[in-house]
Amino acid sequence: MRDQFVIPRMVRVAAGMFAPGHLGELTQVVPFELVDAVLAETGRVQHRLRELPSRVGVYFLLAMCLFPEVGYRLVWDKMTSALAGLPAVASPTAKALRDLRRRVGAAPMRALFEVVCGPLAQPVTPGVRFGRYRTVSFDGCSSLKVPDTGRNRAWLDRLAHGGYPQLELMTLVETGTRAMIGAVFGPTATGETEYAKRLLHLLRPDMLVLWDKGFDGNDFLAAVTGTGAQILGRLRSNRRAPILSRLADGSYLSVIGTVNLRIIDAQITVTCADGTVFTGSYRLATTLTDPRRYPADALVSLYHQRWEHESAYYALRHTLLRGRVLRSGDPAGLQQEMWALLTLYQLLRTVMVDAAESRPGTDPDRCSFTIALQSARDQVIQAASVTCDDTTPGAGVIARAVLAGLLPARRPRVSTRKVKSPVSRYKERLDDGRPDHSRTVTGLVITLLQPVPTPPAVSRDERPLAAAERRRQQQVLALLHQDPGRSWPAQDIARHLGDVTLNTMYRQLSRWASSQLIRKIGPGIYTAQPNPSVPLPAAQKP
Repeated sequence: MRDQFVIPRMVRVAAGMFAPGHLGELTQVVPFELVDAVLAETGRVQHRLRELPSRVGVYFLLAMCLFPEVGYRLVWDKMTSALAGLPAVASPTAKALRDLRRRVGAAPMRALFEVVCGPLAQPVTPGVRFGRYRTVSFDGCSSLKVPDTGRNRAWLDRLAHGGYPQLELMTLVETGTRAMIGAVFGPTATGETEYAKRLLHLLRPDMLVLWDKGFDGNDFLAAVTGTGAQILGRLRSNRRAPILSRLADGSYLSVIGTVNLRIIDAQITVTCADGTVFTGSYRLATTLTDPRRYPADALVSLYHQRWEHESAYYALRHTLLRGRVLRSGDPAGLQQEMWALLTLYQLLRTVMVDAAESRPGTDPDRCSFTIALQSARDQVIQAASVTCDDTTPGAGVIARAVLAGLLPARRPRVSTRKVKSPVSRYKERLDDGRPDHSRTVTGLVITLLQPVPTPPAVSRDERPLAAAERRRQQQVLALLHQDPGRSWPAQDIARHLGDVTLNTMYRQLSRWASSQLIRKIGPGIYTAQPNPSVPLPAAQKP
């Protein structure tokens, strides 16, 4: 008979009915005292002590996002599997856990996220700064799917061409660590820049903000620069701006709206390991106007850091959520679930950055989100390292696993953008010369281009309109100018036209407001443009 070994193990958790309330080693990042504080602040502490206290509910919500593939009861079983034999541990039904979610509500989860979110890197952390500026970025994600219920559709509106209702998430991210500095979410019809405006209070003068095309509206540019932060963003190809002064490196000073900027036109030639060669053009605008301190080619190279935001969304949607539809069938539940999901994401990033900084010179890019996630799941099941007292000195289990599995230094790679979802605008491969699959980049040449010889006197958007959109634009302008003082919700405009979906109407109205043809005075509310210097289309002239 083979020898048998019994490995004794001590588990230290909270006492009594609070014992199931933990998140394994991540509990050290979001300790009991913090959870109790946000519950007290939001008025969600239980009025009488039950088998499922509110603190346990908060940890259950976080664990629910940690194990998205199983139902409520199995999530509870994972939280309590190491606590067998404790008399105070309840065995609730799925309904009791749903009731616990309702009792806790969304406010504590939002308050918890607002406590843990923010930049994570130290000033000396590799890859997080450009000169004295911390690089951050704005970007939206509209591919988070929610259950197709009547209450969710009433809030988010189902896609016109079918599919699940989708939630728009807008975040401000620290690109060097992919940590969430702030987040807002809601219906996709509201528009990315409107959501981004709600995060402007998080910008600081020591930040350099990166963004993709679509954030170059006059009002948004003025609002961002008003915070004192610097910007480096991509301009739409149809945005033409005046040349105020040409600079030695080929860039030039210009103005968009009321903001003085430096514009860089560049062509990038990429050579891949298989011999593939292709080129791409970029037009960047920045408030870093000194070409000696901030050379144009350095800024063009820096702009690539914006794609770290996409990696953050990949970790959130695919590694953490595994592409699943969210659980909640009503707006209140979706808000609670989203704040819990964002909080959990930030907790994992916190542990990863701490792990990288414990080994000086380690770039946080090399830390694997998958390793951190799986290690955290194991720690929950084992109820291990819930408090600092039962850990060995130094890095915790998750940090040690991350450091043991550091990824190689980032290699330059390129691939065309394509998405498998049949309802995505990126479902078809772009014929832009980029390879079908990821390829290692062996050569990169940046060539600064000269601006057009006859620039406009003022900045303008020269987006060509299709015939159908031009006709609809004229119809909308005629409708608004019939009563210039009236405020028109987008739903009413779409109802009057009768031949356009609400989602399309929102997008077009937002575009025309950015072009100053009409004026946006609130979320989804428009009025006639009062500025007589903006000409009407020929069909609308008296």
